[in-house]
Amino acid sequence: MLDLPSLPTTTADLSIAIIVSRYHADITDALAEGAKQAFVDAGGDESQLLIIPVSGAWELPVVASALLEEKKADAIVALGCIITGETMHDQVIANAIAHSLMQLSINSGKPVSMGVLTCKTFEQAMARAGGDCGNKGIESMNAAIATIATIRNQNEI
Repeated sequence: MLDLPSLPTTTADLSIAIIVSRYHADITDALAEGAKQAFVDAGGDESQLLIIPVSGAWELPVVASALLEEKKADAIVALGCIITGETMHDQVIANAIAHSLMQLSINSGKPVSMGVLTCKTFEQAMARAGGDCGNKGIESMNAAIATIATIRNQNEI
């Protein structure tokens, strides 16, 4: 089994932006709380977090792009929730967001962690926002922190 890099012993020197969609706020608020707690649990001070609400998941990439251009964060955690409807709209939106966030990460060399839920039902989303399936906000923050550690420790790349 491949050993993954451990989280840095402290996040005291990190500035991380959490961009959170306001659409399905009861779900995304729980994701954001999980991300904040994961940052604090890793030794960060909540004052080092830049929390930016956006209208919906579609707006996540453009705000992430602006933050990366302004060099305002060491990493970005993008949080949102897309629930399947009667059309393929959810798939179009999710694919565009995933592609855009990955491209921003590659182009900037900074982690842009995607914590955008793509669920069939509201109940499935709640299960992934602190319910039976954990909290994907926590996972997204931990992924961003671990990626920073990997980039900083060039021996692990």
